[in-house]
Amino acid sequence: MFGGLPHGADEDTPVFVISVAAQLSGLHAQTLRSYDRQGLVSPGRTSGGGRRYSMRDIALLREVQRLSQEDGVNLAGIKRIIELENQVDALRARIAELTDELTAAYVAAEQRAAAVHASYRKDLVPLRQQTALVVWKPKKRN
Repeated sequence: MFGGLPHGADEDTPVFVISVAAQLSGLHAQTLRSYDRQGLVSPGRTSGGGRRYSMRDIALLREVQRLSQEDGVNLAGIKRIIELENQVDALRARIAELTDELTAAYVAAEQRAAAVHASYRKDLVPLRQQTALVVWKPKKRN
C-alpha cells in the first residue's frame, strides 16, 4: 500500500476525484481544471469523463504551484519545464536500457571468447617468457 492508497494502487494509479486532489494539492478545483485545459497536469479520466488524479499528479500540481508562486515562473514556462523534465526522464530510461544491452553484449562476447579458448587444442602449450624462433623443416623425400 502506497501512503493511504487502495490495495494494488501505486503513485501512477488515478484514484482521486478533483475535490480530493484540490485539497491534497492546496489548490482550488477550478485551478486544476485550468491546468488540465492548458496541458500542465493531465489526470486520468473515468468512462464518464470525470477527472481522476494520481499521487504523481498531486506532486506535479504542487510543483506547478511552487514554480509559479515561489520562483515566479509563468504557466508557459512551467509547461516547458515539465516537458523538458519528461524528456530527461525518458532519456535516462533509454540510457539505462542501452547500458543493460551493452552489459549483456559484453557478457556474451566474453562467453564466446571463453568458448573459443576452450576449443583450442590441448597439445598447444604456452611458452614461458622466452622469445624463441623455431623453424621446422620437413625431411626431403627421395
